[in-house]
Amino acid sequence: MSTRLLDGKVALVTGAGRGLGRAFAERLAALGCHVAVHGMREHGPSEFGGAQTLTDVANAIASTHGVRTVKILGDLTAPDEIARVIATAEAELGTIDILVHNAGGDIAAKGGKPDPNDVIHIKAEDVRAVIDRNLMSTIFVCQAVAKGMMERRSGRIVTVGSVAAFKGRTNASIYATAKAGALHFTRCLADQLRPYDITVNTIAPGDTRTERFVATRTVDPARMAEGGTLDRIATVDEVARVVEFFAGPMGAFVSGQVLRIDGGGQLWPG
Repeated sequence: MSTRLLDGKVALVTGAGRGLGRAFAERLAALGCHVAVHGMREHGPSEFGGAQTLTDVANAIASTHGVRTVKILGDLTAPDEIARVIATAEAELGTIDILVHNAGGDIAAKGGKPDPNDVIHIKAEDVRAVIDRNLMSTIFVCQAVAKGMMERRSGRIVTVGSVAAFKGRTNASIYATAKAGALHFTRCLADQLRPYDITVNTIAPGDTRTERFVATRTVDPARMAEGGTLDRIATVDEVARVVEFFAGPMGAFVSGQVLRIDGGGQLWPG
């Protein structure tokens, strides 16, 4: 079990109600971080069988790990909303030392995945929704948090990409494009923030057994193995361990990196 290497630090985890976001919040809390638990909707965590509300999630993390938490609702495609989310987190917990920007996903303007989500037929409103949630939210949230970190000359930023950014996908074309843009923005931000002792990195998970992943597709039972092969679907904890690396002491001199977490499913450079 990890020791409390980040005791007293403050982390903002966006999209933290369920799945990977909750796993990141849990991992950082286990390391001693006080955590601002952000979500888009109070009842979002219950949509695929998770906890009932975002408040429940924040309370459970605080109780389990003995840290302070605050739940914050907000639309991270709107700069004014982002400013409010950050101000609330810092008013309740203190200045933000660690940002894990996990909010996003291949969600259409009216909810659910765009159908069809291909280069030719996807609707303009769905293109905007996917790009806003993935690329624009990454830019706006990182900008806002980085300003405070620059004043303090310290901080860790981790953005959450996808292996989709490295390979064209007919059924996820705009999502892949948005994630590729967010990935390159993260590298550019890392270059700008080097003089301020702020690390900026991206994780790019492959298929991961979140509540939503399991509930929305047919999964080959063989790929649900938890060991004995790398040709399987990752657990959320396996992805969260990499966030621990980037946010913890071992990641102090690592910046501008993109790490694919897919068991070697993609092996080319870049």
